This record gives sequence, structure tokens and C-alpha cells, in this order.
Amino acid sequence: MTRREIRDSAFKLIFEHLLRDDDIQELYDIAEEIDEITVNDEVKKLVEGTIEHASELDGIISGYSKSRSIGRISKLNLAILRLALFESIYDDNTPMNAAISEAINLSMTYTYQEDTSFINGVLGAFSRERSEGESADA
Repeated sequence: MTRREIRDSAFKLIFEHLLRDDDIQELYDIAEEIDEITVNDEVKKLVEGTIEHASELDGIISGYSKSRSIGRISKLNLAILRLALFESIYDDNTPMNAAISEAINLSMTYTYQEDTSFINGVLGAFSRERSEGESADA
């Protein structure tokens, strides 16, 4: 399974969790039953980490979303943003630019063009500020 496939499965489960607010294990079981979403340890790591840090990630999203409050961001966009931020911050194996690029790819697949611009704007602003912060620390 490629990293992109892992990310895609994780995104779908995170999105489903936002819609249904079911126990994550129940969502894993359903995904395995219908056999359309792969659930393995790598997918679970992304899903559970993103859900565990959702409040923190939403705070970051709120800080960079100038045009929409967190409650007005579509669940699709929120799932993409949370996953990208989780990977950028907590996954040492995923460079920030790769997480952002993959978020844009997910967005282009599952959302509207203006949503892709919004996601790119939020993640780009986060990336720039974080890079500036690291430069200042050096």
C-alpha cells in the first residue's frame, strides 16, 4: 500500500468520523466489511492521531482561516486540513511540503476548486509562519 493510499483511507475515515461521531473502532469494522477502505496499522496511526489532536489542530486552522470560522468549514475540508496538519506536526517521516501537496491532491479529488484554494491558503500560511519561526530559532 502506497503512502498516498494510506492517506486516502485515513482521510475517508476521519471524514466519516466527523459525519457520524461513531466510535472509531466501529468505523474500522464497517470499512473492513464493505472492503472499500483499507484499514491497517499505518492508517490507524494517522486516523487516531488526527482525532486525538483535533482540538489543537482546529485551533491552528482557526488561526490561519481568515475567511471562515471553524464551524463554517465543510467537513471534507476540515478532514483534509486536520490530516495535513497532523502529519506536518507529528509525523517525522512526512515533510511539511509533502503533507501540504498531498492535502491539495485530496482536495482536488474530493472538493471544489475554491475549497482547494482555501486549503492551500491555510496550509501555506501555516507553513510560512512555521518556517519563519524555525529560521528565527537558528
